[in-house]
Amino acid sequence: MHYLYLIADSCILLAEMVIKYKNLPVADSYYASIDTLGEYGVIPADFAYDFAKIASFRNFLAHHYEKVDYVVVCEKSLNKLDDIKSYLEFIKTNLQLSKLS
Repeated sequence: MHYLYLIADSCILLAEMVIKYKNLPVADSYYASIDTLGEYGVIPADFAYDFAKIASFRNFLAHHYEKVDYVVVCEKSLNKLDDIKSYLEFIKTNLQLSKLS
């Protein structure tokens, strides 16, 4: 669960770094950080709306870890790994970075 938390937290931190780098308005929540990237075209808006739920997932893991159903969390997380790859690719493309390894 710790690694899932770190992945989710890293996605949010990356959003906050991109916001700062591009001088976008500072978001008032983790969810809004990713939503801001969609609003300003860093990532597709429809993708941002859905992917921003990773902030809720991060908060759940941080504050309600005792209620985690490990089987459900693992099944749902495995189905979302492609979304994380897409998120990184959208940011890479927007920032015109070379191919990520």
